[in-house]
This record gives sequence, structure tokens and C-alpha cells, in this order.
Amino acid sequence: MPDPFERLFLEEYPKVVAIAYRVLADRSAAEDVAQDVFIQFHRRVSPGDERAAGWLHAAAVHSALNVIRGERRRAQRETAHAVDPAQPPVASPERLVVEAESRREVRRALSRLPQRTAALLMLRYSGLSYAEVATALGMKVGNVGTLLRRAEEALRKEVNRATPE
Repeated sequence: MPDPFERLFLEEYPKVVAIAYRVLADRSAAEDVAQDVFIQFHRRVSPGDERAAGWLHAAAVHSALNVIRGERRRAQRETAHAVDPAQPPVASPERLVVEAESRREVRRALSRLPQRTAALLMLRYSGLSYAEVATALGMKVGNVGTLLRRAEEALRKEVNRATPE
């Protein structure tokens, strides 16, 4: 019989990776985030805690958003100092380029939103139920829908603000 941490890990690891992947769109980076989240969890929280799954889900979103923020800061530093020669020219069809840029812009917009707002969006759109989102963020289930609509509108405004027409 596995110990409580191992049981929790086996049950929640796929969700934690999925949440991080939804934010990062990079499987390897998502797995790195999940590993870091479980290490932090093991040091700070008891696996028997009733809020364990919620803690893991929220930490996955926060950690993944921090990765994006760190990448954005790194890109700003690199742009300020030099062009990155490691970036190969894009040779894919225009549609794929536009779609990829659109996804990047949504991720950048998410990183500019308040952390709780971004976390709410990412948890819900990672497939968590309203109840799971509420547990992860420490809110009432009845408030999730309203806050989710507000978060979607904030994201829409942030994307539109940053997108030149």
C-alpha cells in the first residue's frame, strides 16, 4: 500500500502537469513545474490535508505563470542587449505563424493579469470543475462563475489592449 504522499502524487500528478501545460504549452516545462510543485508541497503541506489537491492545482498555475514572467523578463533583457541568433527563421505557413503568435499573446496577457485572475482562468480551462477551482483558490463555489466571467473579460481587454490593430 503506497504512503499518503505517493498516493496523492499518483492521483494528482497528471492534473498538475496538465494545468502547467495549459499555461506553458511545453510538455517538458510543464513536467519541470510539476516536479517543483510536488517538492514544495512535500516540504510544506501534509499529504493528508483536505486542501492538498487544491494547493497543488493553485501552485501549478502560479509556478507556470512565474515561468512565463521569467521568460518575458529574459526576453526583454536579450532584446535590450542583442538579437538572439539562436532563433531560426520561421518557415511555416502564415496561418501557423499567426496562430502561434496569437497563443503567445494570450500567454503574455495572462502574465500581466493579477495572479489570482490568471490562476482562476488557467485552473478552469485546464479542466477543473468549479468545485476544484474553488478549493484551489480558497473561494466559495458559487462565486467561481461570476469571477470567471470577470476574469475572461479582463483577459479579453488585456489582449485587445496589447494587440495593435
